[in-house]
Amino acid sequence: MNTLAGAPLAPLLDQLFAEAAKATSPVMAALSRDERERLMHSKTEYLDFYGCLKDLWLPVSRQTGELLYMLARSTNARTIVEFGTSFGISTLYLAAALRDNGGGRLISSEFEVSKVARARQNLTEGGLADLVEIREGDALQTLSTDLPDSIDLLLLDGAKSLYPEVLALVEGRLRPGALVIADDADYCPQYLDHVRSAAGGYMSTPFADDIELSMRVA
Repeated sequence: MNTLAGAPLAPLLDQLFAEAAKATSPVMAALSRDERERLMHSKTEYLDFYGCLKDLWLPVSRQTGELLYMLARSTNARTIVEFGTSFGISTLYLAAALRDNGGGRLISSEFEVSKVARARQNLTEGGLADLVEIREGDALQTLSTDLPDSIDLLLLDGAKSLYPEVLALVEGRLRPGALVIADDADYCPQYLDHVRSAAGGYMSTPFADDIELSMRVA
């Protein structure tokens, strides 16, 4: 069974990737490269920065989406946490894996109200809304309580500077063998130092051009 391959999800993903490719942000375009880099690394201005990006989809690529699906399927994931819903493209891939694994629960967090609304619409259109809970607000609050006792997979794809803090909220619930996928983790050396450290409790390796793939071993 492959929910990705047929309707309604396959044509929906085609539509969403096409919309994402056309999206623009005049506010973002007005920022200098140095200012964008500074804000990407900030732990205090991330809400303002990602507010500037509210019109951009910031999606995973098709290849990364398919990787997320395969990782969740191959590990028979039933409980998934996602930091950074955006418009829900990565959420659709992960929820499709849950559907094909026989069910489960995906908890995702997004602070931008307009993105939450569209992500929920996309999940409904994709027939996957029953598997997903999107928590609206700052993930440092929304993911600090009421998480499953055992988590199979964590996707980090929100504010890069917060990867260590979000991981810390979830880390104690990651089962041995749980996977952590961090998109664009190079923006957060502190995160990479932790998951690559011999004492961190992970096996970790860079994967493709922009992903850090880690497995919880302790």
